Amino acid sequence: MRILYKISIYLYLFGIYLALLFNVKAKLWVKGRRHIFKRLSKAIKEEQNIVWFHCASLGEFEQGKPIIKAYKQKYPKHKILLTFFSPSGYEIRKNYKVADWIFYLPVDTKANATRFISIVKPIKVVFIKYEFWFNYMTELKKKNIPFYSVSAIFRKEQFFFRHKWFAKQLNNVSHFFVQDNNSKELLKNIGFSNCTVAGDTRFDSVITNTQNAIRIPLIEGFSKNKTTIICGSTWPKDEVLLVKYIKENPNYNYIIAPHELKHISALQRNTNALLFSKANNTNISNSNVLIIDSIGILSNIYQYGNTAYIGGGFGVGIHNILEAVAFGLPVIFGPNYLKFNEAIELTKQKGAISISNYTELISAIDFFRTFDKSIGINYIQENSGATTKILNSIIT
Repeated sequence: MRILYKISIYLYLFGIYLALLFNVKAKLWVKGRRHIFKRLSKAIKEEQNIVWFHCASLGEFEQGKPIIKAYKQKYPKHKILLTFFSPSGYEIRKNYKVADWIFYLPVDTKANATRFISIVKPIKVVFIKYEFWFNYMTELKKKNIPFYSVSAIFRKEQFFFRHKWFAKQLNNVSHFFVQDNNSKELLKNIGFSNCTVAGDTRFDSVITNTQNAIRIPLIEGFSKNKTTIICGSTWPKDEVLLVKYIKENPNYNYIIAPHELKHISALQRNTNALLFSKANNTNISNSNVLIIDSIGILSNIYQYGNTAYIGGGFGVGIHNILEAVAFGLPVIFGPNYLKFNEAIELTKQKGAISISNYTELISAIDFFRTFDKSIGINYIQENSGATTKILNSIIT
């Protein structure tokens, strides 16, 4: 099985290099890893007391951010190394000021893992959610470096619970901080008791965001005179429904923040929208549709909405709904949401609705015309506190 894992890593690399011909993210992925060990050595030099945090992408970073911040406040003299696997995380958060260094993670080969850890010499390591890179984990275990899996969530269909070799790799984890009891039980069933149900640190992250929300005067002015529907992280399949609804319901204001910017031109034509980058105090009221063509401001835009539509549910899965919920917004999303506990729970509490077609979208928006904001806000508060539970363990 180890050989198959090694082959899968090299096949992934082959796919990335093949995608260089047509994919911008692949180009960033490769470019960000060029001469990485030389750059890493030059940056770190002889620094000590380095704590290494790793996130796959932006979503995992939001889960790790409250822990990173709290750890740095507790130990200001310790150095923070933050790594990302995906350009979607690195390119947006490469200037995150709490971290001392931010790099891409070299691909998980045995040689890379050995070299990376010999340069960094971390005193402890925290990987977020789904990140389990077995060569890195093995090398950390050899060096007796504590390795924590944080905000992890497990499901019975994962390889860990179907193949012994994968389960064996989890012996390299010092402690699991999981999101729910189901994850704890699954680990227990394959022999792991080093587990704490801490919850999801994203709840702490979104609370902080609402408390420190950045005002955006243009959007504040755009939204104040009409009910405003925020469409966050949308994909083309979401936008087919949304465009039809926008055309048939001009009595609302709409703010659309596509997940990817490459198809904005078509979306703009179909909705007669104004681009945020072109907006000013004079033209902001010329259209009832505003398209966000800037990255990194969506979490602050939700403060100006009445209802949120969150994209991704007609693809592999919905994007972050908690940023909207923390501001008291009800949320609507597509059918593929069952991997997300918060979506399941909020659906039960009538703070969220899943839709599969246009008729259901109409019904969902109509249902949320009157909505008690306390449903979402209370849900966020009740599930906060994971950061403290985790920090109390990893600072020892």
